[in-house]
Amino acid sequence: MSPTTTHLLRSSRHLLRPQFPSPTRALAARSFTTSRPHASRLRQPGEPTGPNEPPSHISAPQSKSPLKVWPILAIFALGSFLFKKLVDQQKEQAAFKPQGPISVTMPAISNLGATTRTSPLWSPDKVTVIFVLGGPGAGKGTQCAKIVSDYGFKHLSAGDLLREEQDRPGSEFGEMIKTYIKEGTIVPMEVTVQLLENAMKASIEGGNEKGLFLIDGFPRKLDQAHAFERTVVPSAFTLFFDCSEAVMEERLLQRGKTSGRADDNMESIKKRFRVFVETSMPVVNEMEEKGKVVKVNAERGPDEVYEDVKKSFAERGVQPI
Repeated sequence: MSPTTTHLLRSSRHLLRPQFPSPTRALAARSFTTSRPHASRLRQPGEPTGPNEPPSHISAPQSKSPLKVWPILAIFALGSFLFKKLVDQQKEQAAFKPQGPISVTMPAISNLGATTRTSPLWSPDKVTVIFVLGGPGAGKGTQCAKIVSDYGFKHLSAGDLLREEQDRPGSEFGEMIKTYIKEGTIVPMEVTVQLLENAMKASIEGGNEKGLFLIDGFPRKLDQAHAFERTVVPSAFTLFFDCSEAVMEERLLQRGKTSGRADDNMESIKKRFRVFVETSMPVVNEMEEKGKVVKVNAERGPDEVYEDVKKSFAERGVQPI
């Protein structure tokens, strides 16, 4: 054989002979393979290119630096501060918000007889007063007109006196009364008591020598009753016309078509009903406890109601003229 052929044969035997690595080489290979299992394959997308580089598909953790959080905290604190200021401002306005009608002439009330007098102006022996109470539309005015005709009483309507006063030129209480009536609330009792006293004086001086008075729609509150009896004259009794709200509402709406009164509308009527129940019924209850109430069913016709009124008056010793 030629040297070239001999060399090729030796090379082929070497290639075909099984390769058994030495123990040292095998251990090194295992160590290398354990630490880098995919070292021999190509790097896939997203895999690190170096031992300290994270995969490209994993985002780096956000910084916890307070410099990126303080703007949010500042906005929240500012919002809380402004909200608190707004709430405090609303509370302050509510504290000074007037409840109900206000009159710039209220200080003049302190000079009226209802606030300065400590004893009645008249004795019950000289002046007879019958209070007439009932809900709005109970028929008080109609019955009072019959009583005046048969018994000689002077009819005084607290509501009419207030309405006249509100339209009287130069009245210091006119605007205040107008506001109270429109809202369906009660005029300060000092004003009402004084107007009644003035009307009674004028009636007595004008020929009402017996001093017989029907006061319609009064007292609307207990303090009015107490003030009147303390400073003007104690009442004989209270004539109370008992009527349901449904019947009274129907009567008032019908009357409102021609009366021209500002309070004969549904909104004012509802307010007047509520005020009557809350403020006037305690007057009726207290007078009834004292045995000073004559109660009449006012849901029937005017003539039927008046027959009961006459019977009740006879029982109380009140005789027609």
